[in-house]
This record gives sequence, C-alpha cells and structure tokens, in this order.
Amino acid sequence: MPAPPSLLDRRPVVLLPLAMAAIVTLGPHALGDAEACMQRYQGLRASGFAALPRSVRVPSASSGSSSSSSVVTAVSTPAKQDSVEAKHSKVEIFKEQSNFLRYPLNEELESEAANINEAATQLIKFHGSYQQTNRDERGVKSYQFMLRTKNPCGKIPNKLYLVMDNLADAFGTGTPPLNHQANISATWYSQEEPKDSDRSMGSTLGACGDLNRNVLAPAAPFTSKGYLFAQVTAENIAMLLTPQSGAYDDLWVDGEKIMSALPPEVVEAHNDNAHGTNFLDSPEPIYGTQFLPRKFKIAVTVPTDNSVDILTNDIGVVVVSDADGEPQGFNIYVGGGMGRTHRVEATFPRLAEPLGYVPKQDILYVVKAIVVTQRDHGRRDDRRYSRMKYLINEWGIDKFRSIVEEYYGKKFEPFKELPEWEFKSYLGWHEQGDGGMFCGLHVDSGRIGGKMKTTLREIIEKYNLNNLILCDIHQTSRRPVTTALAQAGLLVIISMHMWLIECEGLHLPLSQLMELPRYVDPLNITAMACPALPLCPLAITEAERGIPDILKRVRAVFEKVGLKYKESVVIRVTGCPNGCARPYMAELGFVGDGPNSYQSYYQVSELLSLPCCRCSTDLAGGTSNQTRLAKSFMNKVKIHDLEKVLEPLFFNWKRKRLQGESFGDFTNRIGFEKLQEIADKWEGPVESPSRVNLKAFADRRTFEAMNELAQMQNKTAVGIGSHPQFCCHPSKWQRRVNDGTAPCC
Repeated sequence: MPAPPSLLDRRPVVLLPLAMAAIVTLGPHALGDAEACMQRYQGLRASGFAALPRSVRVPSASSGSSSSSSVVTAVSTPAKQDSVEAKHSKVEIFKEQSNFLRYPLNEELESEAANINEAATQLIKFHGSYQQTNRDERGVKSYQFMLRTKNPCGKIPNKLYLVMDNLADAFGTGTPPLNHQANISATWYSQEEPKDSDRSMGSTLGACGDLNRNVLAPAAPFTSKGYLFAQVTAENIAMLLTPQSGAYDDLWVDGEKIMSALPPEVVEAHNDNAHGTNFLDSPEPIYGTQFLPRKFKIAVTVPTDNSVDILTNDIGVVVVSDADGEPQGFNIYVGGGMGRTHRVEATFPRLAEPLGYVPKQDILYVVKAIVVTQRDHGRRDDRRYSRMKYLINEWGIDKFRSIVEEYYGKKFEPFKELPEWEFKSYLGWHEQGDGGMFCGLHVDSGRIGGKMKTTLREIIEKYNLNNLILCDIHQTSRRPVTTALAQAGLLVIISMHMWLIECEGLHLPLSQLMELPRYVDPLNITAMACPALPLCPLAITEAERGIPDILKRVRAVFEKVGLKYKESVVIRVTGCPNGCARPYMAELGFVGDGPNSYQSYYQVSELLSLPCCRCSTDLAGGTSNQTRLAKSFMNKVKIHDLEKVLEPLFFNWKRKRLQGESFGDFTNRIGFEKLQEIADKWEGPVESPSRVNLKAFADRRTFEAMNELAQMQNKTAVGIGSHPQFCCHPSKWQRRVNDGTAPCC
C-alpha cells in the first residue's frame, strides 16, 4: 500500500483535527511460505496478558529486504511475571501468531475472494485499513475497505491531497469525507490496486490497530515558538512509536525499505533501554509481538488551545513556556478515553488527569515510559477494559505515576498551572506570523463534493497551497482565493459583519454577491458526527447522515423559545457508545443505542465515569471548551420526541442563565434533579417576540443586498429612520415599503 510521505513533496496541506477519505484498492503482493519460529518474550504481567508458548511456528513473509532471519526473539528486561497465567482474547492470539503482523494477511491478500478472514481483518488494521460491508444493501454482503493515512499534526502534502482526490473519483464515491483524527480516510471496493497508487498515498502504517495512532497537534500554522514546538514534538512522538518490524514494507511495497532520516533525539530515545523498556533482539523493541492491549491516542498542544480535545486522549502533552515564549517543558495528562458499552456499568468515558511536569529534553522518554506501562500492565483478556484509562482507574494516579517513574528513571515535577482552555476552530482568514496567511474552511459533515471539491483542487494546484486550513497564502492572493472559495461554498461566515468584510471590493453582480460567502448556522460550526451507517459495523443508528436534520430541529427549538441566531451549543453525534466523535464532551450529544431512539445526557456534574445507559441514543452535555464530562439525563428518548426534551431546557437556559453562561455551564449549575423537574412540569413556552435579530446598516448598497438575502429566506430588510434593519416578520413592514411609508436610506 502507500509509501511513506518521504516520497512526496513535503510541503504540507494542514487539516483541522479532521481527516479526508477517498476510495482506493489494495494491491496483491506475493509473500512466501517460509516459516519462522517466534520465541516467547517476557514483560507482560500474567494477570492481564496472554501467556505465549515457548515456541510458536507460523508462516512468515518471504525473505525480502526487510527480513534477514526467520528466527525472531523478543525478550524484555523489566517485566515481573505473576505465577498465574490468565486467558487472553482472540485478538491477542492473532497478534501472537502473526509474525509481527504478516500472517495470515499475506495469504489472504493473494486470495481472489472479495473479503479476508477474521485474523487478517484484525491485522490489516495495523496497516491502516478496516474491512467493511455496506449495511444499506441486503442479501449478499458487499465488502469494502476503509484506508486511513497517518498524518501527524494533520499535515498533508498537497500532492497527497490531489492523489486522494483522484482516487476518490477512480475507485469510490467521488466525495472524500473528513473526520476528526487529522488523518486521510478512504474506502475502496476490492483487493486490487496499482502499486503506483500505493506509493502516492503516504504512509498508512499505524493509523489503526493496537498501537499509537495519529498524533494530534493544533492544525493552525502559527509561527510562534509554542505552536512550532508542539508540532515538532508531535512529529517526533509519532516517529518514536511507529512500528519497526518491516511487515508493512513486505506486504505493500514488496519488501523495499523506504529509508528516511530520523532526528537523532528520536533514535536515541527509541534505542535507550537503561530502565528496561525495550524488548531485546526484537524487530519491535517497544511493542514486541503483542503490541499494545488496545488503541492508543496522543495529542500535543499549547496552553488555552483545546482544538485537539486534549483531555480525551491516553496522553495529553501541553507545551509550557517561559515569559519570553521559549518552551521549557511539558505538562502531561494521562487516562482519557471515550469508549463505553451500553448496559455495562464497568465501562465508561473518562477525562485525562494531570500526571506531572517534565523538562522538554525528556518528553520522548516519558511518553515511551507511559506506553510501556500500558504495554506491560494493561488488560489483554477482555478488550472492553483494555484502554489505559481502566488501568489508571484501577490503580489510581499515584500508583500509575510510580510505575511510570520506574521506566522513566526520574521523578515527575509538580504540574504547572495552566490558563483556562478554549475551543478554537480557526475558520476564516488569519495571519500566520511570518507574512503569510491561512484560511480555515468549514465542510458540513466532512463531505467534499461537486463544485466545492473541484474548486478546492483548482486552488491547491494554482496557488500551490496547503489545505483545509489553506496555508502560506500570499497577501496578494487573498482576494482571488476568497472569491473562488466563496463561489464554491467553502468559505463561511458566522456574522454579517464578516460577510460585509469578505464581500467588499469583489465587484461582482448582486446576484453572485448574494451567493457568497455561505452564512453558516453557528450550530454547524462546532458540530461533529462519526460516519456510522452504512459502513461502520458497530453503528446502531445514524450519525453523519442524521446530524443535518438534528441541527435544523435544534435551531427550530432555539427560535421557538426565543434564543438568538448567534447563540449555539456544542453538538456531537455517534452511532454507537464507542464515542468516536467524542459526544461525552459536548454540551449536547447523541450516542446510538437503537433505531431512532436516544439517551439523554447533560452536564450536571464533573464525572470520571458514566452510569449504565438503557436507551438507544445519548444526549451529552459538557462545556463549550470540552473540559467536563457529561452525565446521563433521560433514557429512551425517541428521535421524534427530540423537541419535547429540548424545549424546556433551552427555554429555562434563556430565562434563568447567568450573564455569558453557556448551556453546559447552566445545566451543570442547575443540577440533575432540577432539570428533571423542569422537564416533567413543562407545558410549553411563552410566545417569543415577533421581531428578533435586528441589525443596522449604513448604506443603500448594503441594504439592497440584505433585502435580497432576506427575501431568499421569506424575510425582508426594511428601513427604520435612517437605518435599514433586518426583521424576521416581513408582512407589516413590506406594506410600508410598498406604499412609501417606511423610510429608507
């Protein structure tokens, strides 16, 4: 499959914490039938890990350039084995017998079948792919594969973006979808794919599977020392924790090693075994044959910037700088994770908590020590409890810290004080700090298609730009780029003032001027949904396909209770309780548990776990800056009853909130019992005022433009005194305009 991005133009196309998808195919790569003998390794505690037999004979890859011996040994220094050996899950057996992720995937890829077997399905995840079926189609299963590239910091070379755009047309639906993991995801229909496509797509190694996945960092290309240091750190962590065995090269590029120079600090940290972190004489010194118990996520950011949802990760790394802005070290959070299982109270979402502070030169050693702690002590018998959050929840943070310090070889310093977190979307135009500009684009549900897709490609090609945050734009290119983006519906505004600024000086006919930029509902700006149906095998109900209607209905409730158009809440939707769109951090979230039925959550307390959920979808209420976890509010909320649940809460939020109080903060202050009482006694809202959202404008051209825009929405812009205003109920004022009694500029 894809060659590492070293083959591509390194000039980045920066994505928001999202990811794009196209549709491609696997390519057949012959692998031999040689056998290898894998010796048992030490280092996994027996109470929660698979006990491997002394010698296991498994088919291996052919003796390509990545394998010099058929005998692989992996022995770890630090581990202390318990006397009792516990059972291990089926996936652990697949990994144990795979010869470092090769077998039986190598044989399955040679098969002419439309699908691969269960073991290969698990192993191909480590190579960056998921086998899926289209659940909308009945009868014979229609198999597809989702591919995900791994792009630390969300940086995507513009050549890679264009290749994915081509592949979306050639092999898929033609609409590359974006998601929140800063990767490029893709779906394709068969196991056949040209190697040229593999080489063009960047690396998919480690984008999925039981290892460290993509490493997030703020996508904004600011040139301040803190942001630059965060991005470099994220890239170094990604290189440190990339698999080393060569299976990826054997299966996808015929064993050809793609060499890229690693920074010396990464090489030194990877090879260091002073405190027994590495498996000796193993192709995978950090991971061993078993890799990690489950997926592992890391994010790096700077103080205040929570665009990466820092508290939802296994490890959260925050740059700490001195008064001059020079990075000095890092605050470390550990133990975040969103997944849970309906009706299993022992599973829960969890916020990461402070572990300590480390100087900047130690960050790779600390990250490695934390990963090794999870490797050696995380549960491997039941995958529902295998994330690191359960280990920390069982041990407590003090014990966890002490074990990490054994692998680290030092004590953590006290956690440094941080300012309050903020959610930053980076939409619109911004100065980078080096004379260049970047422009953040909004894409509803992450689907780029039609004129939007064509225009984005043309801009990237013409201006040699970098992506969905389009980076390094010269000042002189701002106006033509703005015009092209706006006409394609890619450039959005969140206030009428911004609309006037972006349209000024474009010199377009009024009919075209009214089409750009898009005035996007503020609810859409922060909304997020996972793909869910029809391709995700875990989805119980709709998410991506359902969120547009949910947002419209929430906006209708806002209007009914008299909330202003500029007001918003953070809404997230997932099709199952695994929480890929991180709904438990939202102010209003939906988590699928059955067809057309939802469970209700609001931010009524600060929790580290979530109670049993007995309905079909969840509404979660966190904070607008994603720093507090939600609690279950109401069970078995049917989708058609959504308004009955939301009306009393939004009405009381409008009437009883403190100044500047967000919906999440309001529900947290009011509390669970009071919210239930409000909902139970609800008899409907008082009629809202007939005129809302009045906006004054100063000139006739603006008034005429606003009037045409208003008419598209069955409204009108009317003149009152010397200032035209935008009113929601036009009939009375339209008569005054027609008979000349409503004065205009």
